[in-house]
Amino acid sequence: MEFRELLKKRRTVRRFKQVQVFDKDINYILEAARVVSCGGNVQKLRYIVAQDKQLVKDIFANTAWGGLVSPSRSPEWGKNAPLTFIILTAAKDTDEVIQANAGAAVQSMEYAAADVGLGACWLGAYKKENVEKILALPEHEETIYLLAVGYPDEEPVQYDIDAEESMKYYLDSDDVLHVPKFKIDAITQWR
Repeated sequence: MEFRELLKKRRTVRRFKQVQVFDKDINYILEAARVVSCGGNVQKLRYIVAQDKQLVKDIFANTAWGGLVSPSRSPEWGKNAPLTFIILTAAKDTDEVIQANAGAAVQSMEYAAADVGLGACWLGAYKKENVEKILALPEHEETIYLLAVGYPDEEPVQYDIDAEESMKYYLDSDDVLHVPKFKIDAITQWR
């Protein structure tokens, strides 16, 4: 697939088939994060792959999903919830650039997931302290973000909008998620 196609194909997925992801695909996704640019090449991010059913269930219970379409688009455990989480962690004393590095890593993982037919959802809305206890993280470490990964059980639709149009994503009467994105001219100045 050409990169332009991949850019448009990748959408945030909040409903997943109840099929476990292959380790080779998780490794492919982690490889995308491992080689991504990071400030000063400090490489302070670490990753935890959660696939144990009880561990994933416990993490899932501490997450929030798609505020604009919640609760109707929130996944349900045992029905359409993710079966894999990739958790980004770092030392607590890491400087602020870790957020930029984590964003780059997550975005690379999202595209790698889409490249192998998987869906992903970047989660910043979760009960951080609870998840850190569940993972038994050492005192000096913290979670940065979660990435839910799995086989998509939905096909969100992306479309282009002008600057004056609403950017709020929504569900239509057929339960399809619509995600508007501003056109280039709506967000860019040429000088």
